[in-house]
Amino acid sequence: MLLVMDSAPRNPIGAHVPVAGKGLAGTGLAYADKVGAEAVQVFVANPRGWATPAGNPAHDLAFRTACAERGVPAYVHAPYLINFGSDSAATVERSAESLTHSLHRSAAIGARGAVVHTGSALCGGGTRAEALAQVREQVLPILDGLDRYGADAPWLLLEPTAGQGSSLCARMEDLAAYLAALEHHPLVGVCLDTCHAFAAGHDLAAPGGVDQLFAALHEAVGPGRLRLIHANDSQDVAGARKDRHENIGAGHIGAPAFAALLAHPATAGVPLVIETPDGRHDPARIEGARHAADIALLKQLRDRTAG
Repeated sequence: MLLVMDSAPRNPIGAHVPVAGKGLAGTGLAYADKVGAEAVQVFVANPRGWATPAGNPAHDLAFRTACAERGVPAYVHAPYLINFGSDSAATVERSAESLTHSLHRSAAIGARGAVVHTGSALCGGGTRAEALAQVREQVLPILDGLDRYGADAPWLLLEPTAGQGSSLCARMEDLAAYLAALEHHPLVGVCLDTCHAFAAGHDLAAPGGVDQLFAALHEAVGPGRLRLIHANDSQDVAGARKDRHENIGAGHIGAPAFAALLAHPATAGVPLVIETPDGRHDPARIEGARHAADIALLKQLRDRTAG
């Protein structure tokens, strides 16, 4: 099982973990232990479907208890199909059902928040104003439904995309209008994906690039809303608008940028979760080896900057 951390690190570093088989604790936390994860992210539904399965209460309790005992923050990633800017009434309705499910399942397993991609403006010929009006209409009632959880309510974490198509949020400044549409709700935060930000044109590898990114984020949403970071290197150059993750230090972002990110005041207390390639198509693959290496490197960079 996972070891109990004596004290919480400045930035818990972990991974998106599999849960098929023995469930959230039996599979998910066992994988976290294998790769040295101090934080975990999980799916609670098929990420490429609309199903909203009920959880297993025993598995939920085991996971929630184990994470609390070990000081391991957990997060849920909502399905990829969610898009409140769609021109399809059925998609918008299913998006609401799916996001509601992700948030309430987050509460059931003790997750701190549910990550959702911010979607694309496909309605009304792709106008952002109409898409954001749909966001407001659909998402605010879902957020109001979290009142029942009080101080334990999970956050809704907005994840900007890499800038493909008619993305509602790709660059940090795009978050300002999205947050305004949600009336700056106190349970709305940001999940920053480093590969997405880089692909959208925030050149983290350039001199001062990390400082510029966080200045733009602060300008858009203010302090205290950055709640999670997806730490992913990029197979493509800055501004390519391609969402292709690479292992830490092996892509165009590079290890020095992650060191700068870990040292930046804006990331204090914010967990990092990797979603990097695991080499599943490599015939010589050792399960978890590449994830363990990524986590180990990020821990080295964290400890080096702390020293």
